[in-house]
Amino acid sequence: MRPVIFMVYAGAMRWQTSAGEEMEARLGEGNTKDITSQAWRTALDPAGDWISKVLEAANRRLTEVRLQIPDAGGLVIATDHASAKAYAQLLHQMTGEEVALILSDDNGASERIDSYSHGDSRWMVAVRMVSEGVDVPRLAVGVYATSSSTPLFFAQAIGRFVRSRRRGEVASVFIPNVPALMQLAAELEKERNHVLEGPGSAEEMWDAEAALMAEAEREDRASSDLEEQEFKYQALASDAHFDRAVFNGDEFGGYAEVESEEELDFLGLPGVLEPQEVQVLLQQRQARQARRSAAKQGLLEHAPDRAEEPGALHRTLGEQRKLLSSLVGMYAKVSGEQHKDIHTELRRVCGGPAVAQASVTQLQKRIDLLRRRLRP
Repeated sequence: MRPVIFMVYAGAMRWQTSAGEEMEARLGEGNTKDITSQAWRTALDPAGDWISKVLEAANRRLTEVRLQIPDAGGLVIATDHASAKAYAQLLHQMTGEEVALILSDDNGASERIDSYSHGDSRWMVAVRMVSEGVDVPRLAVGVYATSSSTPLFFAQAIGRFVRSRRRGEVASVFIPNVPALMQLAAELEKERNHVLEGPGSAEEMWDAEAALMAEAEREDRASSDLEEQEFKYQALASDAHFDRAVFNGDEFGGYAEVESEEELDFLGLPGVLEPQEVQVLLQQRQARQARRSAAKQGLLEHAPDRAEEPGALHRTLGEQRKLLSSLVGMYAKVSGEQHKDIHTELRRVCGGPAVAQASVTQLQKRIDLLRRRLRP
């Protein structure tokens, strides 16, 4: 089975509620569950910049993979028919190629899947996971552009990309920085190893997957239908930036503008690598990004020491972010304030950019302030 690199993208979202209230939030910044859901749906709006930029990044990644795997394909998993058609149009404009559009109520869907599977075209767009089944071993790049966060659905969706044909193939899946998805992505490698080490052959596992997929799709449709009834809104604007890469349970890199050298470093990884090579290259890209950040900002704290392990800086950043998020949650329970308001206040008092862009020292100032406020 292919190892998976998750390319995580965040960004600023703006939308209007059914009551006419204009809202704004950033993906991945400790928002409430409702705000996260609304920001997530805004990100997936076909008319916004977020999904367009993520599709461009995924297409660039696919181009890199096809240098070594000429028939490598990409799959975008959409929430509904309207979004799927819009995504397919965007990809057609980017590539100049026809996109295989798979709609679950289309009688010709199975034939189009089969034609795509045996061809060498770049992209396929499907609504959810398509109950007809998607078994296309050449899929190497994915975009998770659906609002589902059920563990079974996510696991089976990622299963579309892990069936390798030869040694060294690596899958890349682009996901929004949503806490539920980040947790699922971090746990997936452990689950994958458990499956590989457990009893039963690979064939038995894939046979069982068909039944699991059908169950996951039914579960997700029911959950999504309920959310649609409860959540009516109008997306106003969105933007995207590269946030990090997740591989084998570890996180690499940090904030990078779209089309920047830092983002292109991660998108430009070779398509054929052994897992240990992926780990090393991600650490190198991370260290390079830190050095560039230090050079641009004149802050030595961003640059790892030459003798330091390349992953050590990011582990520190990751630990600081998690600790800050935990403290914000604790303070919210005590004060009754919303997470986003606490983050805004911390930035006002302590200075510095948003969490995704903040340095270790900037994060530590906010942590220290919350600790003082939480002391009895």
